Formats: sequence, structure tokens, C-alpha cells
Amino acid sequence: MSRQLRAGLLLTLTAIIWGAAFVAQSVGMDYVGPFTYQFSRNVIAGLVLLPIIKIFGKQQSGEPAEGKKSGKALAVGGICCGAALFVASSFQQIGIKYTTVGNAGFITSLYMIIVPVIGIFLGRKPSKKIWLSVAMAVVGMFFLCMSGGSGLSLGDLLVLCCALGFSVHILVIDRFSPMVNGIKMSCIQFWVCAAMSAVFMLIFEKPDIKSIVSAWAPILYAGALSSGAGYTLQIIAQKDINPTVASLICSLESVFSVLFGWVLLGQALSGRKLFGCALVFAGVILTQLPGRPEKTAENGNAISGPAE
Repeated sequence: MSRQLRAGLLLTLTAIIWGAAFVAQSVGMDYVGPFTYQFSRNVIAGLVLLPIIKIFGKQQSGEPAEGKKSGKALAVGGICCGAALFVASSFQQIGIKYTTVGNAGFITSLYMIIVPVIGIFLGRKPSKKIWLSVAMAVVGMFFLCMSGGSGLSLGDLLVLCCALGFSVHILVIDRFSPMVNGIKMSCIQFWVCAAMSAVFMLIFEKPDIKSIVSAWAPILYAGALSSGAGYTLQIIAQKDINPTVASLICSLESVFSVLFGWVLLGQALSGRKLFGCALVFAGVILTQLPGRPEKTAENGNAISGPAE
């Protein structure tokens, strides 16, 4: 199995975990505020990763030996990831209160476009195949998530900021994950996100232990699986895959959330939504099909950066 295929499978597993987490997120918000929910789930995620670091956190194959330079990259990468995760999650949690779930799902998925656009300014030029995949996935998301016409609301604008935040999060991971231990960087990002959430929780909310305990099941799932497992798998996988392709595969979370609702909760899945699911899956599969070999420089290294 190639490293790129392995990365794609890990990101698909991540999307499945995130898709199932929509139910946990909805139930959890019935008991606690958005910042209390974020604080709780990130603390659990950080605690879950501590023993994993002890057991599996040794230097991984292909990683540079730990030193001052590597330690600095780990700290900076973890802090930047945590800050981006906090901003994106906060805008999503608050924005979804003022817009429909369908609008939120579609607008959040726009990071599929934002990532390659930002990448252009960073010297990455996506291929025509990637742009075609993005177009197919965005159209698919429209059919999947948008059920009716409505004007752009405050909630829509907030969720658009969420999409920008997740785009930055993906690009930060792409920048730092090849240089550091992915499990350690993921653990740092959770504690940073938890600390930032705690500040806003104490300012804008009135958290109490009783409410947090009442929401223990959704918070535990979100913390241990959605955050602890999901975001860690994302960081590990992105070592070996193009960030635009990663954003496409991660966007499958919206597809899986609809499918989980259909299979587990008996929610109707119309022909329109099935068509949307098919388009998104087709776009993701297209990114994994082998393309023409990249041109190489005299030293034999690919001149266009990471493989698609």
C-alpha cells in the first residue's frame, strides 16, 4: 500500500468519525454552551493522548531527530493548530445557531475551494484534475446540504469564517506535520484550544459541573473520538498527502453525517441528496486516481511539490 493511499484511507476514517459526531454535538449543546462544550471535549482529547504519547510517541520513521529546531517547530505548530482549531470551531458553534444545518454544512465545505486558492499564493498550483474534483465536490455539497433558497444571514457569514479557519488549520498542519511528531503536535493543539475556550467560557458563560456531567456521553465521544482520534489521524495522514486532496477527503464528513442520519435515525434521504453524495464521492475518488508522472529536475526530485 502506497503512503498516499494509506493517508487517504486514514482521512476517510477521520471523515466517518466526524460525520457521526454531528449527533453528539447536537445533543451536547442541549446541556452546555459552545465554549464550555469546546473546553470539555478538548480537555478529554488532551488527556486521551497523554498515555498514547507515552506508548507510541517515540520518534517515527521519516521524522527528524528531536532537537532545539524540532522542538521549536513542535511548539509553534501545536500553538498555531490549536488557535486555528479554536477560531474555526467557535465560529461554527455560534454560527449554526443563526442559520440552517444545511447552509452550515455547505458553507463549511467551502474550505475545499479556500485551501487551493490560498495554496496558490503559497506557491502551490493545483492540477486541472484537482480543480475538477473540487468543482464536483462543491456542486455535490450544494445538492446534499441546501434544501431551499434563502438570503445570506449572519449565521452564514459566521460559518464562512469557520470555513476560513479550517482552511488555515489544514495548511498549518501541512506546513508543520512533516517536521514533528504528529501525536505530540495534536496533543498540544488540544490544550491550546482548551485554554482559549476556557477564557471565553468564563467570560460569556456560566459553566457548572452538573450540566457538564449531564452531557458526559456526547462530550466523551467528541473528546475521545472526534477530537482525540479524528484530528490526530488528520495530522498523521497529512504528512503524505496534498493539502487540497486532504480538504476534499475531510469534507466527506458532511456526506457521512447524512448517511448516518439515514441509517441510524431513519431520516429521509431524497434523490437530490443521493445525487449530491455521489458527486462528492466521485470528486474524492478522482483525486486518488493515478495521473501523469511529474516532471523532475536534474537532481531527480519532483519540481511541483508533494504528490497529488
